[in-house]
Amino acid sequence: MNATQFHSFILAGYSEIGQLKYLYLIIITSLYISILFSNTLFIVVIYMERSLHKPMYLFLCSLFVNDVYGSTALYPALMTNLVSDDHSISTVYCYLQIFCIYTYGCIEFGNLAVMSYDRYLAICYPLKYNILMTPKKVCILVFLIWLCMFVHMFINVYLTVCLEFCGNVIEKVYCDNYLVVKLACSAPDITVKNVYGLCGLVLFLAVPLFTIIFSYIKILTICLKSSTETRQKAVSTCTPHLASLLNFSFGCLINLLQSRFDKPLETFPPVLQTIISVYFLMCQPLFNPIVYGVRMSKIRQACRNILPVHLQQKT
Repeated sequence: MNATQFHSFILAGYSEIGQLKYLYLIIITSLYISILFSNTLFIVVIYMERSLHKPMYLFLCSLFVNDVYGSTALYPALMTNLVSDDHSISTVYCYLQIFCIYTYGCIEFGNLAVMSYDRYLAICYPLKYNILMTPKKVCILVFLIWLCMFVHMFINVYLTVCLEFCGNVIEKVYCDNYLVVKLACSAPDITVKNVYGLCGLVLFLAVPLFTIIFSYIKILTICLKSSTETRQKAVSTCTPHLASLLNFSFGCLINLLQSRFDKPLETFPPVLQTIISVYFLMCQPLFNPIVYGVRMSKIRQACRNILPVHLQQKT
């Protein structure tokens, strides 16, 4: 098949939406507004409440900022395409969406990894915790996570841009890097891209995964040797993080299965397949504020302390 210069890609995932597109638009708009409001609220609360300027809450702030960033990479384009009869997307915007969505996923996993290490230090070395994990170290870790993921994905997307394509139909409602690369014609270029992607997978998936597994093995070991009170405190501290980690991992796993292996999910209705493909982008940014806001009493109290003051100023 001959290579062709395409100026846009067609998102075929919208072809099965049908007459319910306005209902979906209302649902998606409500979700996006909820995500923006809840995440921004907690960012502002953590920023304004000095008692929350501690490692755990600074990591959470990075998590909330990333959730706003990731959802903004998907929702506006999703809402626009739902009500439009033209489901094409320019190549420039497609590459930008790939960059934003993939950096969101990498940063989310990196954040969750360093948060697990933070919980390990807090539970296993409580007396030395304030020395081992200072706000300055948190800022450095967060900065390195964001910087490394942005540089990695910039190179990754650049390699995709350099490919020549023999087709322009993407079987999703957003641009997926793997599906775009599958449209490429040149085998040597794809090989280079795959080698770099494999190296990135090892570095940016294996390292965070090892950190998470190591941290929780150590936490479990300490809990088994400690008193009931210590175990309860550890469970209370780790539950929100584990819930967030499992939810995000589940979303990424089913998205990976759908992109790489069509047959396990081909019996599902098209609308359900679409929901599965965007689960990690839709549910995780809404899930984090709920699980951390509900579980962490200090955040709830800080909201009560700050919000009434602003309401009084407005009146």
